This record gives sequence, structure tokens and C-alpha cells, in this order.
Amino acid sequence: MIGRLIISLADVYCMVIFVYVLLSWFPTNSGILYDINNVLARVCDPYLNLFKKLIPPIGGIMDVTPIIALLVLQFGSRLIAGIL
Repeated sequence: MIGRLIISLADVYCMVIFVYVLLSWFPTNSGILYDINNVLARVCDPYLNLFKKLIPPIGGIMDVTPIIALLVLQFGSRLIAGIL
């Protein structure tokens, strides 16, 4: 029961991070996308910044921290759910 809840919450948070990363590909200077991006930044950046401190961008251009963060979140939630 608790394990399913943990996995469900992790899945929802992964989707939020995924949407945040997709929105980062588009210019958002104003409007509804700007507001959505700001809300998602407040939710996602604290978690993503943990990985940005450890993993530099590849070639100074490509940021792979969202991929690593999603993998850690998925594996970690399933590990915790398996223990419970």
C-alpha cells in the first residue's frame, strides 16, 4: 500500500520534471508558458540542483542532470517500495 503510494508520487514528480524540461526548449518571456515555467521551476529546481552540483554539462552545452535525476528518482522509489 505505502509502496504503491511512493511509486505513484515519484511517477507524478517525474512527469512534472519531464514537462519542465520540455518547456525549457521553448522561449518563455511572458504569458501562460512563462507562468507555468516559473511554477515548475520552483517545484523542480531544488531537486535538479542537487545533481547540477555534481554533474557538469557535457561539452559545456548539454545538461544531462534531468536524465540522471529521473533515473535516481525512479530507482530510488522502487527500491524504497520494495523494502516496504
